Amino acid sequence: MEKPFNKIKILTATIFCIMISSCNGQIETKSKTESNVSVVYSPTIMLKSKDPLFFIEGQLCQHLREIYQDSRGNLWFGTNVYDLMQYNGDTLKYITEKDGFGSGRVTGIAEDKKGNIWFATASGLYKFDGKSFTVFTEKNGLLNSEIWSFLIDTKGTIWIGHNEGLSRFNGSDFENIIIPKAKVKNPNTIYSENRIVSIVEDIQGNLWLGTDGFGIVKYDGKNFESFTSEGGLCDNTINKLMVDSKENIWIGTYSGGVSKYDGKKFTNYTKDGVIIGDEVGGFFEDVNGDIWFGVENNGVYKYDGKSFSHYYKENGLDAIVLSIYRDKESRFWFGGWGGLFRFDGNTFTSVTKYGPWK
Repeated sequence: MEKPFNKIKILTATIFCIMISSCNGQIETKSKTESNVSVVYSPTIMLKSKDPLFFIEGQLCQHLREIYQDSRGNLWFGTNVYDLMQYNGDTLKYITEKDGFGSGRVTGIAEDKKGNIWFATASGLYKFDGKSFTVFTEKNGLLNSEIWSFLIDTKGTIWIGHNEGLSRFNGSDFENIIIPKAKVKNPNTIYSENRIVSIVEDIQGNLWLGTDGFGIVKYDGKNFESFTSEGGLCDNTINKLMVDSKENIWIGTYSGGVSKYDGKKFTNYTKDGVIIGDEVGGFFEDVNGDIWFGVENNGVYKYDGKSFSHYYKENGLDAIVLSIYRDKESRFWFGGWGGLFRFDGNTFTSVTKYGPWK
């Protein structure tokens, strides 16, 4: 059955979702046994109402944005409404304000060289040292606490994209960087003209910044270079960027679909009719060098360098995919509107509190 949210843009739904209550009190409950593995979860998610836009019976959550595995093997799931979840191999735990983490929307997760886990959120930048959370906001010098993109670069510098542009963080002090806007006629800004929606680093150490209506900006630490639709970019309103192992820049947009930049020219797969769907995100490159990405209302695509394979409802994937991740145990995870799914190479399986985890 077609979900009511299938006709709503992801970002618009995101903004409304933030206002929904996330969970009840801390209750630990022993779950059913799945594959002889006992799972403990806390707390149980309770929504104010079973609005079909937000409620999906049995799922971990209705809107999962980020998936990440740290060096200790813990899986972290950042959500749009329900804060944060952690699975350590035995226990599934919902982490909320009572644990020192009250963000609502999680937009980035990464681990630094010291083993701290960082979370970009709608209410600031959180650091988890293995015991407790520390949050950095405007009070600490961050220009804007509503973070949309996040990167720890190869030098260990933390970059934060927010509603007012770009900030650099060395662990104690923030430096706010003014990003020049390209000249764009009638920019299709979704949320904020200064918003940086995606940050990636190429092999030379350059940053590539996706903007909200003004194309892509390349930043080498001193100079800025803009790329817009006038130069071949498929859409000036960026959703997600990724640099692959061949140094190509993959570009997902809000209304222009997906394209690839090889350093010389753009290839627009949506415009060429290869990919169906306008809003693209959730890029991931697997161990084989295959490129995966989600398309709103059209499942996911895999590109093997020559051709695209398409997976959707006929494969068990009933979701708008925002995040794709293969962990160290070779478990392949897909998350988004519709919750969390596992992929075995052919079929997608919905993941509930009872698994499948192992």
